[in-house]
Amino acid sequence: MSILAIDQGTTGTTALVVDGRARVVARGYAELPQHFPKPGWVEHDGEEIWAATLRAVAEALRRWGHGPGRGRGRGAGIDAIGITNQRETTLLWDRKSGRPVARGIVWQDRRTSERCAALRRAGAEPRIARATGLRLDPYFSATKLEWLLDRVPRARSRAKRGALAFGTVDSWLLWRLTGGKTHATDPTNASRTLLFHLRRLEWDAALLDRFDVSPALLPEVRPSAGDFGVTRGVPGLPDGVPIRGIAGDQQAALFGQGCVTAGGMKNTYGTGCFLMLHTGTRPVAPRSGLLATVACGARGEAAYALEGSVFVAGAAIQWLRDGLGLLADASDSEGIARSVPDTAGSYLVPAFTGLGAPYWRPDARGIWCGLTRGTTRAHLVRAALESIAHQSCDVVEAMRRESGVAIRALRVDGGASRNDFLMQLQADLLGIPIERPAMVESTALGAAYLAGIGAGIWERRDRAPEAAGKISRFRPRLGIAARRRMRAGWAAAVALIARD
Repeated sequence: MSILAIDQGTTGTTALVVDGRARVVARGYAELPQHFPKPGWVEHDGEEIWAATLRAVAEALRRWGHGPGRGRGRGAGIDAIGITNQRETTLLWDRKSGRPVARGIVWQDRRTSERCAALRRAGAEPRIARATGLRLDPYFSATKLEWLLDRVPRARSRAKRGALAFGTVDSWLLWRLTGGKTHATDPTNASRTLLFHLRRLEWDAALLDRFDVSPALLPEVRPSAGDFGVTRGVPGLPDGVPIRGIAGDQQAALFGQGCVTAGGMKNTYGTGCFLMLHTGTRPVAPRSGLLATVACGARGEAAYALEGSVFVAGAAIQWLRDGLGLLADASDSEGIARSVPDTAGSYLVPAFTGLGAPYWRPDARGIWCGLTRGTTRAHLVRAALESIAHQSCDVVEAMRRESGVAIRALRVDGGASRNDFLMQLQADLLGIPIERPAMVESTALGAAYLAGIGAGIWERRDRAPEAAGKISRFRPRLGIAARRRMRAGWAAAVALIARD
């Protein structure tokens, strides 16, 4: 038994081949270009997303030995496909040609900040929050879709005629994988659009009216471990491979970590940081800058979670590398940060695309403070890594206040969780152990588990085999007084840009 898991992220696509014992037997990866046409704008080309996905899948199949011209040929032996994806990123395409009508607007994009502010001034946020569990923020899909419909020529009239299709990245990939036969999504992705009712688990007519979105645009919402059709005309894969699992990346990571009942908690360190606390079968009304969202239960059924999102985490290290030239490779950050005992009083608040939870300040912009002539490259690199840990602490502290749950450990995953310096620092600042599984690609693994359950290979996540490998634990070493000093310095830095 073999499952192909596709993890389409903000900076690239990963494809894994996972066997019946939940072992990764092959891996492929392809980078994805990002486009920044104006300050605060972030775009992806839908065709480039698809091309990167095909490259990643081809590499995984080649390494597995079942790619074109190898073994049994053209992806033979894949029993099911699971998809997980960057959430909120908004695409609009022509149903007949299958081509995007504009570049997709990425979750990080802030161009609709003023529209969200206007809706708040008009008193729209309380009703929207009650229905969706979300805030009025340009992070989510509705105002992005509204922007495209307003600015792409004839988009609104074409949408009402049913000529266009809207989707988050999962829907776009599903459309391409099925040769345009399936236009669908799952509840975890739908719940990130500001158009989906959290409790009724359906598109909300009042919100569609509010954002002037025609129902003809919308994908059908199907269970996360469900039937999403079969492959058709995909290079490197035979026709007829069933697609049986879909979830947004953070919900997939929660599922992959085995957090499928109330109290399970994880943090994913990627382009951003995303902490989720599973709250069971009923949504918790969010406060303290947190969000309520749909998650998955043990069988992939809809359940609920609280979430806090950090917009810039690993992206800050990428910026050091690509924007400032301070790093040759992102992995160099760990050794450079260890070369100094502290940041020499400097703090980076990487609000490059605003501040997420618990602040929700889309207008905020980044700041580097406390710099002196004695500040070195190593101090700057260390400050960037510390900013990731501090932002995660802000969210965990809000989660503690919100849930009343005693958090005894935090499970982590994502690429930046491989950085031992960062994980030890996170344990020190939180004062609790950090647990890192050997398999940190929990997002793709979660998609594989959902597909396996949807295909009948496994019955439940808690009865499926666990990925092999030793769990690494990082225990706090920092004293309470030192922790408080570091947290106070961070709070003072944030206050410089996040004051009301």
